[in-house]
Amino acid sequence: MSHSDSQAVQELASTEATLKAEQAATTKKRKKLFAILGGVVLLGGLSYATYWHFIGSRYISTDNAYTAAEISQITPAINGIVADVKVVDTQYVKQGEVLVVIDNSDAKLALLQAEADLDRSQRRVQAYFANDAGLAAQVLARDAEQSRAAAQVLSAQADLQRAELDLRRREALAKSGSVSGEELTNARSALLTAQASMKVAEAGAIQAKSNRSAAIGAQQASTVLTANTTVATNPEVELARAKRDQAKLDLERTVLRAPVDGVVARRQVQVGQRVQAGTALMTVVPTQSMHVDANFKEGQLTQVQLGQPVTMSADIYGGSVEYHGTVVGLSGGTGSAFAMIPAQNATGNWIKVVQRLPVRISIDRKELIAKPLSVGLSMEVAIDTRGDKSAPAARM
Repeated sequence: MSHSDSQAVQELASTEATLKAEQAATTKKRKKLFAILGGVVLLGGLSYATYWHFIGSRYISTDNAYTAAEISQITPAINGIVADVKVVDTQYVKQGEVLVVIDNSDAKLALLQAEADLDRSQRRVQAYFANDAGLAAQVLARDAEQSRAAAQVLSAQADLQRAELDLRRREALAKSGSVSGEELTNARSALLTAQASMKVAEAGAIQAKSNRSAAIGAQQASTVLTANTTVATNPEVELARAKRDQAKLDLERTVLRAPVDGVVARRQVQVGQRVQAGTALMTVVPTQSMHVDANFKEGQLTQVQLGQPVTMSADIYGGSVEYHGTVVGLSGGTGSAFAMIPAQNATGNWIKVVQRLPVRISIDRKELIAKPLSVGLSMEVAIDTRGDKSAPAARM
């Protein structure tokens, strides 16, 4: 073998040895990297498992949530023509602030008429009481008249008895000739006169009794209208007073005021428009007393209880603004149960659809004042189920 061939073999062997060394180093490095990667993955898995066990599993969240409020609808209680509208859409109003004014001309006239009717009723009832007093005096007078008539009957009866006795005595004496015929005739005439007087007295007593009965009947008929009452408590006066109060209330109702603090929305009334009682004119949204309706899947609600703390964010402000609240109730039914056309699960081919149940969540009032919300805004909600589980959630 020549010197050049020997040198080539040596170089080839050296190259092979170098490649084997490099391969061994690469393999060792790769195993080390895989070990590091496996450690990182294992550590990440353990970290996630630990987070999920101690923290993540205790929270349920959804982005199917929207703000809501107990909206106040402004409706008139009387008919009339709108004289003035004091507010516009998006305007913030305070409780008691005037929103709409209805022309009060008719209401004023109705009040004047009701007040006149009340005054007339009071005067009429006063006349009833005065009539009662007059009829009572008349009954007393009839009582006295009846007493006089009875006394006259007794007097006429005594005269009749005396005349009968005188006639019998003179008739007895006339047989012996002791009494003249003229005296006997006078005695008979006196008897006839006494009998006539007796009939007149009896007729007078009957008339006096009849007059007394008529007076008592008139008094009783009049007393029915005033029995157990005064002028103020008489039914006629109370009815007229109630109509007066109703007219006064109708006059007050010509001015429509804000029932709560909030923002005016959906204004549907203009000056000069004739409105009917119950017509919706506008709504007032109480933006400082809002809540969130969060629609959770039915499988998420296993541990949801009343009073559990909730963290929320609104899309309008982004995740940088957080709201806090508590669970205040669960709806009595799912959305599909109250749908206008409910699902017909008992007909046709059935496919199970996971239902969502609305959960009502309060919002901290101070946070609402700092960052106001409007009705219907999208929210992201997370409930901490570590809250009190002893009390069942209230149903909305």
